[in-house]
Amino acid sequence: MDLQPNSVLAMNSGHNMPVIGFGTYAPEKFPRELAVEATKVAIDIGYRHIDGAYIYGNEAEVGRAIREKIADGTVRREGLFCTGKLWSTFHPPTHVRPALERSLRQLQLEYMDLFLIHTPLEMKPGDDPFPKDDYGQYIFHNTDLQDTWEAMEQCVDAGLTRSIGVSNFNHKQLELILNKPGLRHKPVCNQVTEVECHIYLNQKKLLEFCRSRDILLVGYSVLGSSRDEKWMDQNAPVVLEDPVLVSIASKHKKSPAQVAIRFFLQLGVVVLAKSFSTMRIKENFQVFDFSLPPEDMKKLEALDRNYRYVAAREFIEHPGFPFHEEF
Repeated sequence: MDLQPNSVLAMNSGHNMPVIGFGTYAPEKFPRELAVEATKVAIDIGYRHIDGAYIYGNEAEVGRAIREKIADGTVRREGLFCTGKLWSTFHPPTHVRPALERSLRQLQLEYMDLFLIHTPLEMKPGDDPFPKDDYGQYIFHNTDLQDTWEAMEQCVDAGLTRSIGVSNFNHKQLELILNKPGLRHKPVCNQVTEVECHIYLNQKKLLEFCRSRDILLVGYSVLGSSRDEKWMDQNAPVVLEDPVLVSIASKHKKSPAQVAIRFFLQLGVVVLAKSFSTMRIKENFQVFDFSLPPEDMKKLEALDRNYRYVAAREFIEHPGFPFHEEF
């Protein structure tokens, strides 16, 4: 594939997804207002794929940025690919459409290009995003994912989203959706956020499985992680400091981040990169003027160590916990 800034991958829904996207998640310590300027900068630079989620808490800010860039003529709505996600407390079928409509109102959009089930780890339905009991333990819930998916399909039929997919699902959970009786809309992608996708956990088996089912793999943590204190060990290794990655980057006169992004693009993974730094937002998009030869690809593939930054151990007893499976 000849990768260009406007390159897209075809989804099984008949629509296309840009191969590189701008991720809008940020740890709570960052003011939400930063999402406005960062998203506007990303669109100015050339990103046409904007990835958001209800749980990020900044849909209104991201939506404001999108509307301003449409208003000033930088981009048209049909030129953008916008993703939203169904949070884990909205899995019951009666909650799905209202959750999507709430996100659309926040974003000031008439439709999503893609709406995902954010995680199979459902929690007690309601407006508390992280419900806990009197002992401080998360309150789990277990709606049949096939029932949730049926409600997702109805959102496509209603024109509220053009495509639907999943996030953080293992291959068995994907198969559950694919085997749903009367399936009308297949998942177009599996986005790996907490499931992760970086040089220490390259998800090759999951990629091969998804490819065999005509499902795209979307990688969110290809630069390692936001290193959010809430979710990960601060002593964990830093992907972008890996000596092999640094050496290859030096050879190509590129940054380690650019090489990491290019590696996954060449594997056929849609890459989401996030930053609130104008310099880094621009740098992360400058990955189309070089390519990695087979020997470099092999060296980077060899770095895989099945290392997970976000193990989500607090959900290990959940019936939907995805990491009991290898992929």
